[in-house]
Amino acid sequence: MPVITNIEDLRQIAERRVAKAIYDYVSRGSYDEVTLRANRDDVEALKLRQRVAIDVDHRSTRTTLVGQDVTMPVGIAPVGLIGLNWANGEILGARAAEKFGIPFTLSTMSICSIEDVAGAVSKPFWFQLYVFRDRGFAASLIERAKAAKCSALMLTLDLQIQGQRHMDLKNGLTVPPQLKLANLVDMLCKPSWSFNMLQSKRRSFGNLEGQIKGADNLLTLSQWIAGQFDPTLSWKDIEWVKKLWGGKLILKGILDADDAKIAASTGADAIVVSNHGGRQLDGTVSSIRALPEVVDAVGGRLEVFFDGGVRSGQDVLKALALGARGVFIGKAFAWALGAMGEEGVSLALNIIRKELDVSMALCGLRDVKEAGPAILRRA
Repeated sequence: MPVITNIEDLRQIAERRVAKAIYDYVSRGSYDEVTLRANRDDVEALKLRQRVAIDVDHRSTRTTLVGQDVTMPVGIAPVGLIGLNWANGEILGARAAEKFGIPFTLSTMSICSIEDVAGAVSKPFWFQLYVFRDRGFAASLIERAKAAKCSALMLTLDLQIQGQRHMDLKNGLTVPPQLKLANLVDMLCKPSWSFNMLQSKRRSFGNLEGQIKGADNLLTLSQWIAGQFDPTLSWKDIEWVKKLWGGKLILKGILDADDAKIAASTGADAIVVSNHGGRQLDGTVSSIRALPEVVDAVGGRLEVFFDGGVRSGQDVLKALALGARGVFIGKAFAWALGAMGEEGVSLALNIIRKELDVSMALCGLRDVKEAGPAILRRA
């Protein structure tokens, strides 16, 4: 096993180990991937301000996210199909997050179901919801999340219509799925991934399997899903979701100041500044560029979270400096899981926390809650 020092090391292992179609599903973006690249480039372009001769002993990365105590201001973002990166991946991710003391967010499009994950952890996790055309099924997901004692609901707003992801089409990861010769050859070249996946009882959409009339296999489930993303979703639906849920509500996919103001008026507890990891509208602004204007627009009326291009503790610190209360990792989490399972996720979280802690010290901070614009160098 090579010495692993950062998230890039885990990414490289995942790329070698995980089936190409699944690795590309996690790692690639929509259309020409302009926004995917901007997410990373714009985070890297921000420069931290090094300070010296400041007492930075006894540092703390602890804070709260929507009232939940966390060991660092980082959470695991919802990632669809994560259980195809490693068998029972959602369970393993939730366990690692619970042990570390940060939130884990289960995707509606998970392989393991809400009930699977709830049965494997002792503390509440968060659930991410898509509001489908079938409002009755969306309501049933909310009820299942409540029954599982999920402590927050993250409603994704930016997938009313799905952006085209070229690599998914080329790899046959389409609706319906296509089994191509190249995929079979690739799987034969990834024996550890193939053998691992055979150990799982779940290889379909766990939250949907057995719940949709007439959809009794992966093909028919995929076809049902393709017709369920709802272009009629509007702000009035937030009130419906909020009333059904009754708990902490987070709105994900905010990238514009005007939308941020509307979101703040809904009574939600937090928003996530996100462009869906560069997987939806290509050519839009990076999440990190949108973050300051969103923070200004909401004026402290709710908590502002951030995702997009985060690969290190330094990246986390930059987002906090621009006003984020917390930062969510998606690709970094998926790569860590795909590389080494639960051990990989725990390792990635430890790497990020250590990087965050050291970077705080070198910027002259003792408490992560002190991060602000003053720790960034002006252009």
